[in-house]
Amino acid sequence: MKPLEDVRIIAVEQYGAGPFGSVHLADLGADVIKIEDPRVGGDVGRYVPPYAEDEDSLFFETFNRNKRSISLDLTTPAGRSVFEELVKTADAVYSNLRGDVPAKIGITYDDLKHLNPAIVCCSLTGFGMTGPRSKEPGYDYILQGLAGWMDLTGEPDGPPTKSGLSLVDFSGGYVAAVSLLAGLHAARRDGIGMDCDVSLYDTALSMLTYPATWHLNAGFTPARTRHSAHPSLVPFQAFEASDGWLVVGCAKEKFWARLAVVVGHPEWADEGSPYGSFAGRQERSAELLAQLEEIFKTRTVEDWLSVLYPASIPCGPINDVPQALREEHTLARNLVVETEHPRYGTVRQVASPVRVGSELPTYRRAPRRNEDADHVLREIAGYDTDQVAALAADGAFGPVPSPVEG
Repeated sequence: MKPLEDVRIIAVEQYGAGPFGSVHLADLGADVIKIEDPRVGGDVGRYVPPYAEDEDSLFFETFNRNKRSISLDLTTPAGRSVFEELVKTADAVYSNLRGDVPAKIGITYDDLKHLNPAIVCCSLTGFGMTGPRSKEPGYDYILQGLAGWMDLTGEPDGPPTKSGLSLVDFSGGYVAAVSLLAGLHAARRDGIGMDCDVSLYDTALSMLTYPATWHLNAGFTPARTRHSAHPSLVPFQAFEASDGWLVVGCAKEKFWARLAVVVGHPEWADEGSPYGSFAGRQERSAELLAQLEEIFKTRTVEDWLSVLYPASIPCGPINDVPQALREEHTLARNLVVETEHPRYGTVRQVASPVRVGSELPTYRRAPRRNEDADHVLREIAGYDTDQVAALAADGAFGPVPSPVEG
């Protein structure tokens, strides 16, 4: 069995952060049943350009593989009744909505515990379910600004800069997945479920880590550094070679001693050298880095890597995305996977980095909207044909067409 094959998750999710968290659980075998609102055409991720047509998009494929989909209007009594039947069979209800919405639509633990006392209700919201911003929508870009990330990113004389990836969204998805699994463990142990109040804001603030500790305890004010340099370790940054860029890092004194030899200045690592210690290199970083930068410009990236790698000095090229996806190590680690899609044919995408045991995960394309309705309604919820028809007539699965007059 896959690690989470005995776990069922009802996912009221959309876009990026929530689906990113649950896709790793689905890859591990969890039965993730994605609830899509038929009034708005389902998950908005289905329509994100580019590479989007009708209700299919490569964006949606990225975040929703290995899941099931059913269209369900939770605002109707009939749709709500189907949802509640599913909750009775599930281990968790997982959502990413605005902070005040889970309570409004009745998907918190207090709303559902009478149906399933062990249900875990994991809500990933922008700002959490409490606090002055709880009713505000939260998006990655906004959170990167609020949490100080943009102020720290970019060159010192440039504008505040967003990370090239939606790292708050993706980190929040991981935090939600960890929270859900912890809640599930406790619920199976104790027989009692709970709410997991996870937020993108909390995630972004927590990732300030040691710069925040330095500020809170010593008044340190983080600042941008030239060429993405580490705030305290010198050298540890991007260097420009004659034909591109590479990163070289000396996180230990032994690496600095080796680098000093490679760049032709072994005396820089001597005990009496002004550059012979972490503190000395930090104090004289401007003069040292100016010399190193001129040295690195004299050779190509490949030339430098050919001497840095054998010397066991932490280093690597600054790849573009196509280069990263072609890296030998990327392929050796099975990080590019394939699924088959009726519109796109073979879809190639990156694998989940979550590894449990020696078995490689298997991948199934993301579902078309409502593709799994029959399985979910009959095999899981236990409805027969007449019951499904009655639910449809009551608007459980979307607006009921008006009868055509003759």
